[in-house]
Amino acid sequence: MKADFLPPSVVNIREEDAIALLQQLQRRVVEVPFEQGTTAIATAYVRYCPDRSASQSNAAPILLLAGFDSSLLEFRRLLPLLWSQHETWAVDLFGFGFTEYVPTIAVNPQNIRLHLLSVLENWIGQPVILIGASLGGAIAIDFALNYPNWVRKLVLIDSVGFSGSFPVGQFLPHPLIELGANWLHFRKQAALTAALTLPIIDPMLVDVLRCSLLHQEMPGWKVAIASFTQSGGYAYLRSRITMVNHPTLILWGEADDVLGTDDATKFEQAISGSQLIWIREAGHVPHFDRPQSVAAHVLTFARRIGN
Repeated sequence: MKADFLPPSVVNIREEDAIALLQQLQRRVVEVPFEQGTTAIATAYVRYCPDRSASQSNAAPILLLAGFDSSLLEFRRLLPLLWSQHETWAVDLFGFGFTEYVPTIAVNPQNIRLHLLSVLENWIGQPVILIGASLGGAIAIDFALNYPNWVRKLVLIDSVGFSGSFPVGQFLPHPLIELGANWLHFRKQAALTAALTLPIIDPMLVDVLRCSLLHQEMPGWKVAIASFTQSGGYAYLRSRITMVNHPTLILWGEADDVLGTDDATKFEQAISGSQLIWIREAGHVPHFDRPQSVAAHVLTFARRIGN
């Protein structure tokens, strides 16, 4: 049985990993002290907690943050490999995924940060190993710099930070930003339509497209995307990355065709004591392309004492 807040098209998804995650997906209200006033946000999440014999009682929980125009569904192959051995959370942040969007609250780094802090304070209650993929990596870095005591370690997966943000968004007229949001939906929907009309297409590709479109059917999706774009995103982060002093693991797909591969070594050089590991035969989402490899590196890093 799937959550009643999900769009009707969820019934079309057939992929086992996606179905298993969607069946565990929940929304719970968290009170967030935004500048406009404290607001209740129905926040989408999954949480897995293994039995004590399979986990270290003193290990910090893992918290996963997805990328731009995505949802925690992108972790559907990785999560089962983590949760059997380690307490693991995946949360859709304010303005993204299946978390409720409130039109009166701007989707910007400050409000995303406040929402995440409220989740940690009210639900998890202890520092976490914060894992961010793509834009989620920039969010993780920003959060760690602002609330260092809530982060034990960082894992950056093909992370935004040196590139991939939206600095010009704050200068663009709203109609142009709205056109861009429409394009985000159109290109995925057009790919799905084409895949459904070609019988030789791998059925798995159809489900990948359906999963990537599902959150776009949530109320306010387009407005939230536009709001974040207008904020300028995390363009300011580039000059602050050297200030990160948490133990940091950098995982990067060796065939990343979105951000390229140069940023991986930039992160390694900028963050003192960080470790860079290349994920072979993986693109921009190695946690989807090679989940076993990513899980092995994450768990080893999580269990490591100190850095």
